[in-house]
Amino acid sequence: MSQNPPNLRPDLAPKALVTDTPRPGQPTIGMVSLGCPKALVDSERILTRLRAEGYAISPSYQGADAVIVNTCGFLDSAKAESLEAIGEALSENGKVIVTGCLGAEPEFITGVHPKVLAVTGPEQYEQVLDAVHGAVPPQPDPFVDLLPATGIKLTPRHFSYLKISEGCNHACKFCIIPDMRGKLVSRPAHAVLREAEKLLEAGVRELLVISQDTSAYGLDRRHEATAWKDGEVRAHITDLTRELGRLAQPSGAWVRLHYVYPYPHVRELIPLMADGLVLPYLDIPFQHAHPETLKRMARPAASAKTLDEIAAWRADCPEIVLRSTFIVGYPGETEAEFQYLLDWMAEAQLDRVGCFQYENVKGARSNDLADHVAPELKQERWERFMETAQAISEAKLAAKVGTVQQVLVDAVDDEGATCRTRADAPEIDGNLFIDEGFEELSPGDMVTVTVEEASDYDLWGRVQ
Repeated sequence: MSQNPPNLRPDLAPKALVTDTPRPGQPTIGMVSLGCPKALVDSERILTRLRAEGYAISPSYQGADAVIVNTCGFLDSAKAESLEAIGEALSENGKVIVTGCLGAEPEFITGVHPKVLAVTGPEQYEQVLDAVHGAVPPQPDPFVDLLPATGIKLTPRHFSYLKISEGCNHACKFCIIPDMRGKLVSRPAHAVLREAEKLLEAGVRELLVISQDTSAYGLDRRHEATAWKDGEVRAHITDLTRELGRLAQPSGAWVRLHYVYPYPHVRELIPLMADGLVLPYLDIPFQHAHPETLKRMARPAASAKTLDEIAAWRADCPEIVLRSTFIVGYPGETEAEFQYLLDWMAEAQLDRVGCFQYENVKGARSNDLADHVAPELKQERWERFMETAQAISEAKLAAKVGTVQQVLVDAVDDEGATCRTRADAPEIDGNLFIDEGFEELSPGDMVTVTVEEASDYDLWGRVQ
């Protein structure tokens, strides 16, 4: 068991979990998946295609005939991590194919690692497959190489990310995602629901809905209706969420919403949470609170109205849990603007919070803004921000001592069971630990516990 560190990067997906066992002589591909859950879904789709063609999937460089590195290019530090992973794969294996967000800058990669076999951008699945075919020809055996109905999954069997759209229509000055992944492209509602249905039939206990902008789902399709079951469903986040909740309800599975921008229509989701159809949890990337900072970011500058929205959400659904991410040290951020953010945090009382220190990213318009904040001042503000967030988290978790919570078991070892409450998403939020009477528990179990102890970010409890 391990506790969540308070400085956990708030954008990371869980480590890819590979459980494939190759047959003798089967061509084998390794996968290194970096970055966010959306990139992890891309990795799953690539590996599903490869598995269908007869390739085995290796968890290590040594056991692979070639390695795919799915990169992250969101921050310069993420780019450096991607380059390091590519170099390690070249050193350990030699045959490396690069894809993902950083692949949108092929010269940047080949300038550092000229020996990579191919570089492709995000969602360029066919080009990845072509590169793999050139490096390691497929040798399928249709009698042996069976593909799971849900495809290849890199998460534990009991939870799965469900990507509903790709790209983003926003033009935030600090972000290059629209340049790398393009404008919003939503999946048809019936296709999302069909995938969710298969996952639930395979035993998934939690669906984590992800995209670059979940609230905008279906906007590019003008919220068209498509046939589903005995009726129709609109490509709109409210309608999609309602149908996902109905699919999950018979098995008691959880549906959790991520990357929800606080548009006015988000309030339509709150009754679905209050009624228990989906988890009372919203992951909303506020990024900052001061109106002038938000304007420099090219984001909606309405933090006061946001506080009113939060109050309304809590009035309609008192159990709602709010998580967000913020950026400190953005160019031009004054001490007064930062203090405004701290005061806003104290008033908003968000349950779960992550924080980045601002970084320049090649191609971002924020690079050209005046008055960049010194690194030591960014660090100081990050520490002050996290102290504020930690105090809020500590008080909220202390209030849960003595309450009864439903939890989902993520892992069990000799020391105990690591679980999550309905308020906690995997990897980015806290845990609930059970260190007595856990021996009969298994990952994917849902159990009821009484909370007995709390720390800054985690809980401890006993099974009822």
